[in-house]
Amino acid sequence: MTTKGPQSEHPSVTLFRQYLRICTVQPSPDYGGAIAFLEEQADQLDLSCQKIEVMPGYVITVLTWPGTNPSLPSILLNSHTDVVPVFKEHWHHDPFEAFKDSEGYIYGRGAQDMKSVSIQYLEAVRRLKSDGCHFPRTIHLTFVPDEEVGGHKGMELFVKRPEFQALRAGFALDEGLANPTDAFTVFYSERSPWWVRVTSTGKPGHASRFIEDTAAEKLHKVISSILAFREKEKQRLQENPHLKEGAVTSVNMTKLEGGVAYNVVPSTMSASFDFRVAPDVDMKAFEKQLQSWCQEAGEGVTFEFAQKFMEPRITCTDDTDPWWAAFSGACKEMNLTLEPEIFPAATDSRYIRAMGIPALGFSPMNRTPVLLHDHNERLHEAVFLRGVDIYTHLLAALASVPALPGES
Repeated sequence: MTTKGPQSEHPSVTLFRQYLRICTVQPSPDYGGAIAFLEEQADQLDLSCQKIEVMPGYVITVLTWPGTNPSLPSILLNSHTDVVPVFKEHWHHDPFEAFKDSEGYIYGRGAQDMKSVSIQYLEAVRRLKSDGCHFPRTIHLTFVPDEEVGGHKGMELFVKRPEFQALRAGFALDEGLANPTDAFTVFYSERSPWWVRVTSTGKPGHASRFIEDTAAEKLHKVISSILAFREKEKQRLQENPHLKEGAVTSVNMTKLEGGVAYNVVPSTMSASFDFRVAPDVDMKAFEKQLQSWCQEAGEGVTFEFAQKFMEPRITCTDDTDPWWAAFSGACKEMNLTLEPEIFPAATDSRYIRAMGIPALGFSPMNRTPVLLHDHNERLHEAVFLRGVDIYTHLLAALASVPALPGES
């Protein structure tokens, strides 16, 4: 089999590959190239295009398809434009060439996370508009920067601005993960990232002596306590087949710092940890647990947060909920099997949910290995195109949800 020529390639696939070639890789993304691409799509689709600079160089692009009843809260389709770094020596093809092999796999950084979803949104709107469809609810497509490094210069700032409030979002969709089985994963909540740095101070001196009360000894006690907690959560996950990874709290030690020379006992050492706190955890009690681990290690042991998200929210997945009923009902009509889960990492959905807006994380990629942030990130063109079909049905259902109690 030979690779299809550009004339026989589906236009949606061609557009997807064009978007993948815009090098929006951290830490220096070509945001200008992405915005120009999106402005061109807005022009082609006859959508209004608004650009909101939340801080210098960080622009939220909003494309809008007005509904027939603009007084109703809108549907928000969110995606991020940035992608994570690559190690080109580990890739079979240039990660920004959007190479398509003879089997139809498209290689590119962002193929799964999440440029595919951005284009699926756009192509679903294109189909619905070309079919002459009109829906009561307005649809907003937001394309945001900075997600891959925490969203602190993107969605976290945007949700606090009047321009976000003016969108009057009633329900949102954002990214999910691929699923290697026939099923599709949908995320209704996510764990909260806590990045914690523990610093231990102790007596310094010559490394030939048995010095008491050293920074290393005390830090070792904290590390042991935290890793013992890690083992308990790991066992809880392994022993309960009904639990998914997002339902337990994970932690990994990611940095160990201190010391100046082999023969000098340092007065200060530190360890950094990446906690992902499950949404049902009592946050205040868990912070007290951190404090007690430090206190038990001895005097002069403290901790500080590099990141601390404290507002976990859970989106309803009960059939009595109109948004879930519309989403899951459309999936049932397409014979899709859904697996609702808690997202194990973090996305911009957490900022949206914290504003009281229900949000689901959904990337329609089944029978596909999870390759986000991995070498040779890729997506089959047939899976991508089916995702356009799926979003076409989902948008029609969600934008047609009738006025809910309390909505004007």
